[in-house]
Amino acid sequence: MTTLFISDLHLSPADSARIQLTVNFLKTQCSNIKELYILGDLFNTWLGDDIVPEEFEPLIDQLQQLHQAGIKTYLMVGNRDFMMGKHFAQRAGCKLLDDSCIIDLYGIKTLLLHGDTLCIDDKAYQRYRLWSRNKLLQWCFLHLSANYRQGISDKIKQKSREQKAHKSAMIMDVNQEEVCRVMKQFDVTQLIHGHTHRPAIHSLVVNNQQAKRIVLGDWESEISYLQCDEHETQLIDHRVYS
Repeated sequence: MTTLFISDLHLSPADSARIQLTVNFLKTQCSNIKELYILGDLFNTWLGDDIVPEEFEPLIDQLQQLHQAGIKTYLMVGNRDFMMGKHFAQRAGCKLLDDSCIIDLYGIKTLLLHGDTLCIDDKAYQRYRLWSRNKLLQWCFLHLSANYRQGISDKIKQKSREQKAHKSAMIMDVNQEEVCRVMKQFDVTQLIHGHTHRPAIHSLVVNNQQAKRIVLGDWESEISYLQCDEHETQLIDHRVYS
């Protein structure tokens, strides 16, 4: 039995093909896995647990089937779906994780993140992240009508697209010193995250020990996932094994 990690599917009601791709993937993996970790940005936008597009119902049903089959499924929010809460997680049969989570992955102490907190060179994004995670602002947002919420979300995404056009790739990637600092802080030799859409397994040294940083891929064009068991760790992504 294996443990799977996925992130950055960016599912949207307008993209029924990708939703079905996800459902089919989970169905095929059901008999092989004991745990599934979704490390952020499962959805491209999340306006609140009280507004769940009906197009996502097949996915919710499939996640519930995993839960009923005894497969533990964990859900972490990302920079796109950070308004997701415990109500939705419970409905989908998932456990909602904190922004940073430590697990024992087959004997290796491993830190799980979405990955956006590591991109500290992107100062504009980090400022946005700070105020967007303010609990009072989130409470106010969730008490707006669906149309107002959608309008605010659309404006934020448009501004983000405009800013990205003027940012270097280096600024939007993780800061290596921050990676080492965080791994030292949590005393881990393995880090798994998504967010950057740059799937790879990086070797590094932390506290004079060999360590790994595993970056999950996005699902923009094809399925991408990390598969782990007691014998090996495999990053399944066409950009890595092509």
